[in-house]
Amino acid sequence: MKMVDLVIVRHGQSQANRDNIFTGWTDVPLTPKGIEQGVAVGKALKRTGIQFADANTSYMARAIVTTNIILGEIDQLYIPVHKTWRLNERHYGALSGRNKAVVKAEVGADQLHRWRRGYTEVPPKLAHHQHDRRYDRLGVQMPLSESLAMTQRRLLPFWQDQVAPRLLDGKNQLIVAHGSSLRALIKYLDKIPDNEIDQVEVPNGKPIWYRFDEHLRVVKKTFITTEDE
Repeated sequence: MKMVDLVIVRHGQSQANRDNIFTGWTDVPLTPKGIEQGVAVGKALKRTGIQFADANTSYMARAIVTTNIILGEIDQLYIPVHKTWRLNERHYGALSGRNKAVVKAEVGADQLHRWRRGYTEVPPKLAHHQHDRRYDRLGVQMPLSESLAMTQRRLLPFWQDQVAPRLLDGKNQLIVAHGSSLRALIKYLDKIPDNEIDQVEVPNGKPIWYRFDEHLRVVKKTFITTEDE
């Protein structure tokens, strides 16, 4: 039976992760720890011997830099890197830039949990659409806010039109993205019910390895251990 591999990785720790801040579509740099996590992921993937045909990442600097670190460690910087806004972190609307502990004190733990981990709950919206040249040039309007369901809806066309066809052609794929966009993808791949997705967490720099058969059915799912664990 012909097998093909997909590895998904959440970017290394960002300054916002460290400081407990909602970021969404805002660019924030990696911390020194985040850089170390990217190196550790690369070393772990090198031990597997997987040869990727393509890497896929978001339009966010923290994911792009992590991708480059990983590819450098596995000596595969030469492969194509496909960047897409569809893999961006979910847009947290008016919560963007706010400290999660402060928001929790204002609205309570239950409401914060629904905003962060629920499937259909939409965080408070911005008053107006923001503009960023990287999206304006694509004709993409930045969201006012997104639920995980909305994130999944804009992510799936990239999976169905780009990643899945390459996998079906036997081409191993690497995806480096964000906590929410990867949770949305995992929900789809693992067929997780709406009311159970709040139990899924994707830590920074902890790769997940999917092996598919020739019909793109999941044969095996492995959590790859890195040296920093």
